[in-house]
Amino acid sequence: MKRSYLFLQGVCSPFFSRLGARLHADGAEVSRVNFTAGDAAYWRNGEAHAFRGGLQALPAFYEAVFAQRGATDIVLFGDCRPVHRPAIELARRKGLRIHVFEEGYFRPHWITLERGGVNAYSALPRDPAWYREAARRMGAAPDAQRFPAPFWNRAGHDVAYHLCGALNAACFPRYRGHAPYGAVREYTAYLRRAARLRWRARRDALAVARVSSGSRPYYLLPLQLEGDAQIRDHSPFHGMRQVLALAIASFARHAPVHSLLVVKNHPLDPGLAHHEAGVRELARVQGVADRVLYLECGHLPSLLARAAGVVTVNSTVGAAALERGCPTLALSRAIYHLEGLTFQGGLDAFWQAAEPPDRPLFHAFKAAVVHATQINGGFYSEPGIALAVERAAERMRRPRSLLEEML
Repeated sequence: MKRSYLFLQGVCSPFFSRLGARLHADGAEVSRVNFTAGDAAYWRNGEAHAFRGGLQALPAFYEAVFAQRGATDIVLFGDCRPVHRPAIELARRKGLRIHVFEEGYFRPHWITLERGGVNAYSALPRDPAWYREAARRMGAAPDAQRFPAPFWNRAGHDVAYHLCGALNAACFPRYRGHAPYGAVREYTAYLRRAARLRWRARRDALAVARVSSGSRPYYLLPLQLEGDAQIRDHSPFHGMRQVLALAIASFARHAPVHSLLVVKNHPLDPGLAHHEAGVRELARVQGVADRVLYLECGHLPSLLARAAGVVTVNSTVGAAALERGCPTLALSRAIYHLEGLTFQGGLDAFWQAAEPPDRPLFHAFKAAVVHATQINGGFYSEPGIALAVERAAERMRRPRSLLEEML
């Protein structure tokens, strides 16, 4: 049967266009739905449908486009975006394949591709025994082929995409993005934060060296982006301020009295949430101002090397912590939130009773997840895109996904 792939929104890069061209070269029909001028500018494969209505019009629009294109597959990045949810629901009812891309569960040099959903919507089992058996059959996870991925690649594509967005008012007037802040406001904030980091970097590096080489135990709380689907859609929290309030209050009441809590900001945070001021105020109110350290930046492996534990909602830092044998607590339904990997006893108990993960189980978990859901490559740099496109196209052509074959 000839496949007909309908692409929805992707990352701000040529990745989806290159992937569509590869599938078309293999004989498939390929088309796209453009929601913004940036979507249109980054699509180079001809066939495209422009959606200019409000969200309430999406179900009928998708019904018509699916029929017109004879769609057999939909392809998208991020299964929680408002423009994607109606398409996923309709595709499920019609029995279409749903190919969902996301940033890698293990980074760098990996991206995620699953059928049906990712993260909390992933079909990955929550049974540790399944991972042990899967790894017994497959062996260890392969090493990733490395490739250059400078940050300016990602930043350049993001700026180009949003510069095209200046045309949205005329071409796509009803589009409302999934991000919590507009591009102009966010870029202005990034520039301010970049200026601050020029003098903060040395101070934070000294702080990391001090705590990581000292004798006092410390716990790490890595922050996530306010607009992250892991916070907005897959957790019980409304934002990181609520996470911070819960964690700092619990730390003050239950952590060893001589321990420290290190709060590290996300490297891509624009600074609009003013986390540092919030952390200082929460620590002061809880009477632990001298035991809570806030970092805007810092070398993560150095912090993980001696951390007594990591508290996260659902960050890739959690997977990195488990890989280093660090006790970890996930406050939401992360794919790695399994008995034997993360602490299962709750936040208040974690500070005193945390235990390191079962290393053989983690290696089994990583082997199975990499085999079933990860693709070596990237979304933004030319070498990463070239690597990912070939492997993604091969997986998307399979009648059943690798995970479906394993289950």
